[in-house]
Amino acid sequence: MKLSAFKFDLPDDAIAKYPAETRDESRLMVVHRKTGNIEHRIFKEIIDYFEEGDVIVVNNTKVFPARLYGNKEKTGAKIEVFLLRELNPEARLWDVLVDPARKIRVGNKLYFGEGELVAEVIDNTTSRGRTIRFLYDGPVEDFYKTIHQLGEMPVPRDIGRGNEPIDNERFQTIFAQHVGAVAAPTAGLHFTPHLVRRLQLKGVCIEPITLHVGLGTFREVDVEDLTKHKTDSEPYEVPEQTAQVVNEALENRRKVCAVGITSLRTLETSVSARGKLKASKGWTDKFIFPPYEFKICSALVTNFHKPMSTLLMATCAFGGYELIMHAYEVAIKERYRFLTYGDAMLIL
Repeated sequence: MKLSAFKFDLPDDAIAKYPAETRDESRLMVVHRKTGNIEHRIFKEIIDYFEEGDVIVVNNTKVFPARLYGNKEKTGAKIEVFLLRELNPEARLWDVLVDPARKIRVGNKLYFGEGELVAEVIDNTTSRGRTIRFLYDGPVEDFYKTIHQLGEMPVPRDIGRGNEPIDNERFQTIFAQHVGAVAAPTAGLHFTPHLVRRLQLKGVCIEPITLHVGLGTFREVDVEDLTKHKTDSEPYEVPEQTAQVVNEALENRRKVCAVGITSLRTLETSVSARGKLKASKGWTDKFIFPPYEFKICSALVTNFHKPMSTLLMATCAFGGYELIMHAYEVAIKERYRFLTYGDAMLIL
C-alpha cells in the first residue's frame, strides 16, 4: 500500500492533552472484524470480551526521563538532548537527538544541571542525531540516578503541551518493570490493578513481553512506497513462560490479545516455523502494514493514532484497512480522544 492511503484530517481538539481522570474510565471502541459492527464502551468493560483461558499480552517496559536540558560550553546556548539508546554502559556512550542541531558539533561539550553531568559530542549520526559520551567517573548507579534527577518524562510534543507533574505517574503503565523505553506503550496506560485482578479472577492470563520503545516506533514515514521504509531496531524479549501460556491458548483456540502495537510487533517477531510463539531475546525492526498475515494474535488493544503513522498502518493490517479507516471516521464524529493520552480501541 501507499503512504497516502493512511492520510486523514485529525482535528486539533481531538488530541488528548491529559489522560482520563481514572485510567480505566477512558472510552473504548470495540470493532468486530467479522461483522464490521462497532460498539462504544468504557475501557473497564473490556472484561466482557474475555473468557477463562484467554491471554492478554502486555509490554512491561519502563519509561525513563529521557529528555535533558543543558547548555553548550563557552556560548551557554540552551540545548535539548533526547536520550535514545545506550550504546556502551561502561563508556557512557549514548545515541541522542539534539535541538537545535545546527549548533551542536563534534567536539562540543554540553553541561547539565549545575554541572553534575557533562557530555562530549563524538559523532554525527543523522541530521539531528549525535553520539555523545558522558564524562562521569562515579558508580553506574549514581550515573543513572543523576539522569533521573535531571531528566524529565519524554511526553510527546504532539499532545500540545510540555511536561507536567502528572506525567511522572500517568506516562507509565502499571506493568512497567524493565527500564529502557523513551515512550510509554500507550495501550497499556488504560489498565488499573483492580481491572487486572478482575480479569485474572475470571481466568484470563496476563502475560508480559518487553519491547523498549525507541524512536523507531514513532519515526515518520517519508516514502510513498511502504516497502522501502526502514524502522530503527528496538530491543525485545519474550519470556519462556509467556511463550508457554500463549501456545497453550493457541492449542485450545482461546483468544490471544496484544496490548499495543509494541506487543503485537514483538509477538510477530518471535514466531517459529510451526506458527508457535518462541521464547527469544534480541532486536526487532519489524514493520507491519497491510496486507499482513498474523500468526499469533486474535485480538488487539490500541489507541487512536496519527495520520500516516506506522502505528495506524499496523492497526489497519490487523483490523482490515477499510474497516479501521471507517472506524476512525466514526471516532472523530463521536469525539473520541486521540494519541498518547487518548481513548482505546479493541479489535476482535
